[in-house]
Amino acid sequence: MEIAEIPVTDLPDDAVVLDVREPGEWALGHVPNAVHIPLGEVVARLSELPVVDGPLPVICRSGVRSAQVVGYLVAHGIDAANVDGGSLAWVSAGKPLAGGNGTPVVL
Repeated sequence: MEIAEIPVTDLPDDAVVLDVREPGEWALGHVPNAVHIPLGEVVARLSELPVVDGPLPVICRSGVRSAQVVGYLVAHGIDAANVDGGSLAWVSAGKPLAGGNGTPVVL
């Protein structure tokens, strides 16, 4: 199965994304409007997935874990796409981050 990907440059700074990183990674900084559901909890928390127009962007640090989640979601009829390059690409593109408490982060 081919995994759909979205370049970070195609996402607005206020995009709603699903962040599947671990809590410690999340606390270091995340996409401001991200919904945090760690990889190991996605299956049990499907009802908490955000509703977006078009495919749900899924992000992790580099794109590996999020690609696994996208594969699972698509196989179960949920339209989703992997954020190409993950959080590393988000930061490299100069996009904003929020801290674990929602405050802006400057790296």
